[in-house]
Amino acid sequence: MESTGAEATSQSGHSRTVIALVDDDRNILTTVSIALQAEGFDTRVYSDGEAALGALLSNPPDLAIFDIKMPKMDGMELLRRLREKSALPVIFLTSKDDETDEQAGLEMGADDYIAKPFSLRLLLARIRAILRRSGGDHPLLLSEQFDDKPGEVLERGRLFMDPARHHVTWEGEPVSLTVTEFLLLEALAARPGVIKSRNQLMDAAYPDDVFVDDRTVDSHIKRMRRKFRSVDQGFSAIETLYGAGYSFNEG
Repeated sequence: MESTGAEATSQSGHSRTVIALVDDDRNILTTVSIALQAEGFDTRVYSDGEAALGALLSNPPDLAIFDIKMPKMDGMELLRRLREKSALPVIFLTSKDDETDEQAGLEMGADDYIAKPFSLRLLLARIRAILRRSGGDHPLLLSEQFDDKPGEVLERGRLFMDPARHHVTWEGEPVSLTVTEFLLLEALAARPGVIKSRNQLMDAAYPDDVFVDDRTVDSHIKRMRRKFRSVDQGFSAIETLYGAGYSFNEG
């Protein structure tokens, strides 16, 4: 099943924000889709991962929400294959609340993870938080007032970061980071050599109304290192200071 919301244009002339939902539970698809549309989002819904993958790559939404346990292609496999070609923000929405599943999803590049049963209010808060972090001209966020503004280009040794374009290179080679990974790296690289605790990193990458634990930050850092080592096997700029946190070494 695939259903595409009318991708209308807001009165201000901006394209409406599109959320893709992938879940084999039709009740969840209907309930969440109606709730999102009531908040002004457009939605596209898919009942299995196979049907969703091609559409997500050929006509990307602004954000996607995946269930994990699905027929044909589960959410983990869908995310793995999506991450080969796209850094599209992804939230896992699933009844599987085992820590192993959460860790695996985050290590593969999910931006957030919400276990069923869930609060629609919380889901909406996390969607808006990730859209804010991803940048872009989202009309539903333009009327909200935020203190944080797009950062300036950051150059630290071999690292180059452009927050406005969500672009990262290492020694001139592009590195594809998720929104959360980008925010964590930016927080570290902003002050080379300064130790950032896990709590400080969580504050940089997550809004106050979203709870994450230490293991979530560790998973994101681990995945970031793997990405940088894919372009430079000797990458060691993100240092772990056991019991204290992490720092960025530009040397």
